Amino acid sequence: MDTDVNGDAARGVVVVGAGPTGLLLAGDLAEAGVPVTVLEKRPHRISNLSRAFAVHARTLEQLDARGLADALEAVGEPLTRLGFFGSLSIDLSGLPSRYRHVLVIPQYEVERALERRAVAAGAAFRYETEVTGLTQDPDGVTVLASRPDGRTERLRAAYVVGTDGMRSTVRRAIGLPFPGHSVIRSVILADVLLAEKPPSVLTANAVDGAFAFLAPFGDGYYRVIGWDRRHDVPDDAPVDLAEIKEITRQALGRDYGMHDARWMSRFHSDERQVPSYRVGRVFLAGDAAHVHTPAGGQGMNTGLQDAANLSWKLAAVLHGRSDPALLDTYQSERHPVGRAVLRSSGGIVRLAMGMAKHPWSQAARQSLAPLLSRVAPLRRKAIAQITGLGYRYPAPRGAHPLTGRRAPDIALAKNTRLYEALRGGHFVLITPGRYEGARPANLTAAEWRSGRRTTLLVRPDGYVAWASDGTDRGETERAVREHVGPVA
Repeated sequence: MDTDVNGDAARGVVVVGAGPTGLLLAGDLAEAGVPVTVLEKRPHRISNLSRAFAVHARTLEQLDARGLADALEAVGEPLTRLGFFGSLSIDLSGLPSRYRHVLVIPQYEVERALERRAVAAGAAFRYETEVTGLTQDPDGVTVLASRPDGRTERLRAAYVVGTDGMRSTVRRAIGLPFPGHSVIRSVILADVLLAEKPPSVLTANAVDGAFAFLAPFGDGYYRVIGWDRRHDVPDDAPVDLAEIKEITRQALGRDYGMHDARWMSRFHSDERQVPSYRVGRVFLAGDAAHVHTPAGGQGMNTGLQDAANLSWKLAAVLHGRSDPALLDTYQSERHPVGRAVLRSSGGIVRLAMGMAKHPWSQAARQSLAPLLSRVAPLRRKAIAQITGLGYRYPAPRGAHPLTGRRAPDIALAKNTRLYEALRGGHFVLITPGRYEGARPANLTAAEWRSGRRTTLLVRPDGYVAWASDGTDRGETERAVREHVGPVA
C-alpha cells in the first residue's frame, strides 16, 4: 500500500523514532504547518527505562521557546552545582540564562511533554511500525515500513529524519558508517529503592576504577549506574543486586541501603559520530548521528538541540521561504557541536574513571579542580560547553560579531521577553529601544548594552541570524527579506 504523508508527499516529513529528539522535531514541524508522520517500532508507551536525567540550561531555553519549560521545572529538581568526581564540581548559579541550574528530571517526563505537544499540533504517530528500508530520488523519499498486522507499507515524503538511536535503521539504509569505538564495557544500570536518602539530588564519584551514579525518578526509585574497571564481562552477563551494591560502596563509600531492584541490565558506552548528518533528502539527528559517554549529561540535550536546529530549516524550505541550500547548514552547524561533545564527555569520563593507567592520571584529577576554580576563562569555557550556552554557529566573513551566537533572553516591549516571542516558531526582529529598569540578572553587562544599541534578527532556534549596530532601515529590511522571505 502506498501512502503519502498526510496526503501531501511533496510537503511532508517522515520522522523515524519517537524518542525526545524525534518528538521535538515532530512537534516543531506540525506547529509550523508541515505534514509529519512519526514511525516508532515500540508500542505506544513512554518507557521508564531511560538513561538521561539532566536537562541543561540551553535545552531549557529551547523548551521555554516551546512553552514547555515551566511545567517541567515544576516536576524536576534544580541543581545549581554539577559534580563530577572528588572535589571537582562546577557552580551553575552564575549562568547568563534564565535557567541557572541543571534540571534533574527523568527522560520520560521530557518525552511525555514533547509527545503531548506534537499530538496537539497534529503530528501523526504510527507505533509498532518498523522501518525496513528506504530509497530516495530527486523529488522525495520512499520509506518501507512493517505494520503490526504484517503488511508492508510504502510511505512517500519530501524528507526523512532518522532519530532512531544508536542502531539506526535509517543510517544503515543510506549507507553511512558510524566510526568510533567502545569506551566503557560492562556498565550496570539498575532501578532500586534506597533506605537512606543521598546527600545530593545527583550523587556521583569514582575511586580506584569504580564509578557510581545515583539519580531520583521522583517515584521513590533511584537509577543507579555502576562500573568497575576490573570486572569486564559481556553485556548479556547476569546482574545481581550484590554486585551493584559493592560497586556503589567502593565509589561512594556506602550503598544507601539499596533494595527491591525493579530492573537491572548491562550496557557498553561508545564514542561514535557519522561523517555526515545529511545524505540527499535524509537527515540524522540525536543518537543516530552521534553517541558518547554519559559524563556531563549531554546526550539527550545534544539531540534536542539538533532537532531545534533542523526543524525550522525544513519548514522554511518546504513552505518556499528559503532556498534548499539552507539545509546544508545543518551539517556545518551541528556536526562540530557533536564532535565537541564527544571530546568533552570523553575527557570527563577518562579522568573520572581513571581509565588512563599512567601516573599522571591521578595528578591530573587532583589538579583540575583548583585549576578550574582559579582560572576564570577556563571555568567559563567548561561551563559554557557542558550547559550548551557557549556554542556558536559559523558566520559569513565580515558579519557582525553577534551573528551565529546564542541570543540571550532579552526583555522586550510590553512586558515580554525573547523566548516568549519565539514560541510562534518564527524569526524575531529586535530593534534598539530605551529599556527601563535595571539590567536583568540573566544578562551580562555586555549583552544588556548590545541589546539596547544593536538590531538583532533572531532565528526560531534562538541564534542570531543577523545583527547591525546601524539604524539603516533599508539594511534591516534587506536582512529580513534574505532570511525570512518576502515581507509586506
